[in-house]
Amino acid sequence: MARILAVDPGDVRIGLALSDPTGTLASPLLVLEHSARQTDAARIAQEAAAHEATRIVVGIALDQDGERGPQARKCARLANAIQQHSDLPVVLWDERGTTQRAKELSGSHHPLDARAAAVLLQEYLDAQAA
Repeated sequence: MARILAVDPGDVRIGLALSDPTGTLASPLLVLEHSARQTDAARIAQEAAAHEATRIVVGIALDQDGERGPQARKCARLANAIQQHSDLPVVLWDERGTTQRAKELSGSHHPLDARAAAVLLQEYLDAQAA
């Protein structure tokens, strides 16, 4: 396995996290300020390439019933835009509750959005290992 980049999309900021080379441990990476979908997608694709990621996981905020609401559709559009800027597989992953769980992590000096991306990525990695 190789590195995986996770994206926690937001209206103001986009959190990024990166797995270790074995694909077992997620760490916060950085936060991008949201500008425009295509610009964001190009910057995310650049980060994936710079860190030699082999896959990009984009968080999608499903509603309580597991359906796609307006925010989830925005996340899916960002994932499609990322796919236009990268040859890597882009996977959507349910991000419900990741920000709340990231807030509960104490002792981290990383920004909340990057921590939320790390929580999202860790859940994805754990599910792949199971």
